[in-house]
Amino acid sequence: MSDRIVCWNSAPSKPSFVPPEGAVDAHCHVFGPMAEFPFSPKAKYLPEDASPETLFALRDHLGFSRNVVVQASCHGTDNAATLNAIAKSNGKARGVAVVDPDISDAELLALHEGGIRGIRFNFLKRLVDNAPKDKFLEVAKRLPEGWHVVIYFEANILEELRPFMDAIPVPLVIDHMGRPDVTQGPDGADMKAFRAFLDSCEDIWFKATCPERLDALKEGGMGDPWDNFAAAVAPLVADYPDRVIWGTDWPHPNMQDEIADDGHIVDMIPRLAPTAELQTKLLITNPMRLYWPEEL
Repeated sequence: MSDRIVCWNSAPSKPSFVPPEGAVDAHCHVFGPMAEFPFSPKAKYLPEDASPETLFALRDHLGFSRNVVVQASCHGTDNAATLNAIAKSNGKARGVAVVDPDISDAELLALHEGGIRGIRFNFLKRLVDNAPKDKFLEVAKRLPEGWHVVIYFEANILEELRPFMDAIPVPLVIDHMGRPDVTQGPDGADMKAFRAFLDSCEDIWFKATCPERLDALKEGGMGDPWDNFAAAVAPLVADYPDRVIWGTDWPHPNMQDEIADDGHIVDMIPRLAPTAELQTKLLITNPMRLYWPEEL
């Protein structure tokens, strides 16, 4: 693997929707820069650099105030690039790490000092070779106070993961709603199963994210403006308004064949959260509770 890929729009449009003051892009990534922060030898893709400076310029262009930087799988368990982005943010970023389950308590505290507030478990087989549930559960029991666990999986393994997720003793945040088939609509089997999962515990959160990924043309979706996504996800946001957060997913890992306009992704927000009250919860109140609770 030698060809580096670009999966983001270098000149996104200005969104029509203006986020409220203090809005948080609660799911984004950085790649490298590779010369300073090499990618993992186990990486399944090799992206071009997506630097903190580029991320923060996009944040300002789109009208957001803060970022939550989620460790990208191409960096493995070396969180240096994510920590670098947080350090350069002037207090406007926090992060989610990916860790070796054998990480020490001292190393977890060092991550906390660096702005990390959660760890991510990835169960997408195309991205990771090994996801040991028993070891993941052990580290989840040792997290610093106030942390949560982010889990990324596809809808067809939700039931398989239930015993594991039920055993995690901290809040859960589900990436991209567990990748439901949004073409099924709001009452489809995937969304019904996900609602049942949310109803099983009040400390399960989700990210109403990735219309460009879940409603992609190459996946049989509608493509931009992602009408299937809006129709399927808006009722979920309305019914669980205190447990949902939002993010751009910039720089859209592995989306090089269908590069999205980030301005259009932001314009999805009022379609998911049509009232000012919902928008405030989605973009400010909820992500602040998870990542900057000391400021509330």
